[in-house]
Amino acid sequence: MHESGKRSYLDLSSEAQAALINAARDASPVRGLTHGYYKYPARFSPIFARAAIQTFTKPGDVVMDPHVGGGTTMVEALAAGREGVGVDISTLAEFVASVKCTILSEAELDTLHRWANKLAQRVDIHRPSVTFEDYEALGYYKHLDDPSRWRLRKAIDQALASAVKLQKPRMVAFGRCVVLRTAQWALDGRKQPPPVDDFRISLMEYAEEMLRGARELRAAVKKNGRQSITMLRRNAAGLQHDPSLSSIRAPRLVVTSPPYPGVHVLYHRWQVDGGKEAPLPFMIANKLDGAGGSYYTMGDRKYPELATYFANIKATMSSVAAIANRKTVFVQMLAFSEAHWQLPKYLEAMEQAGLKEVFLSDLRGQGDGRLWREVPSRRWYSEQRGATPGSKEVVLLHQKLIPSQLRAHQSAPHRISLPVRASSAKA
Repeated sequence: MHESGKRSYLDLSSEAQAALINAARDASPVRGLTHGYYKYPARFSPIFARAAIQTFTKPGDVVMDPHVGGGTTMVEALAAGREGVGVDISTLAEFVASVKCTILSEAELDTLHRWANKLAQRVDIHRPSVTFEDYEALGYYKHLDDPSRWRLRKAIDQALASAVKLQKPRMVAFGRCVVLRTAQWALDGRKQPPPVDDFRISLMEYAEEMLRGARELRAAVKKNGRQSITMLRRNAAGLQHDPSLSSIRAPRLVVTSPPYPGVHVLYHRWQVDGGKEAPLPFMIANKLDGAGGSYYTMGDRKYPELATYFANIKATMSSVAAIANRKTVFVQMLAFSEAHWQLPKYLEAMEQAGLKEVFLSDLRGQGDGRLWREVPSRRWYSEQRGATPGSKEVVLLHQKLIPSQLRAHQSAPHRISLPVRASSAKA
């Protein structure tokens, strides 16, 4: 890292910077490895996660994601021969990320292939199905009793019962994830569900696609060396005190996409029948959910000046900074509903967490000097607050302040150069 004026720049070659910038702005569809197991809302780009891992780490280094979501960072770390630590407060995120990072044996893959070939036969509207009564009593079938959806509900139950019969926990989890992915396709964001015959066909197609991804991940791990992945279901605040991390080295890279300030995204529910929230994904994953949206987005977006959000992100990143060391690079990708005031507030929270913003020298003189990217046709899973550039994201780079810098920042008047408004920032 070197300093120029009031800004600090990472010591990266122009070639390395170009690779990172191009990866951030790559608009290719999400594909490859196990990334297609589930469409997690506002999911991270695997191309960018891969570029960040290759740029800032070496094989065997530790990569951390304190907002692991759908597990993209962990999958890329595992495939590249890096040790991974993923953290998320959501049981659904923990399930999805864990299944994506499971290295199945050849025998397990063969068993699952045979199961997938017979899966469509298990769905028959004329046969009885097992209802998961405990989940039904807790309301997890909400909005699925409509006459237009009861057949699909029965098909989901039948497919789920077939997955449970796989018995071995790793294979049951994979089978549940197949049903989860297919049910998401059939229900989430649809006014009318597809015919059961289409659901049966999609079950087999998704199962085969996911098995190809599992084999691809297995091959990558075999090539690059197998490292451990630690998945923690908890709030990242206080993470430095978690006994599970006592023997893990400081991360060389923290790469994450935290909940976006002021942008409301349904991470935990599906939208069925024109926007009604359905908790069905938790039932399919055999997990419990009893929390509202603010639980997953670090605070109610209607709270004045998003005070709870910024307090929570400060607590989260303070804990991650406590685990990190001076060599750790923090890479965050996020968007704002009103970037002109939320971005300075976010950067202030990072400084209070003990992190100093750093920049790429090749972006000097371009807009505000930060790495912005356009996301065409971004699909938000619910409303956004106010007029928002929701299709524009920024990559923020930080490193840990050394004690003398931290004291200077704490004693000096707080100043953060205002960026250009997001609507005019150069992408």
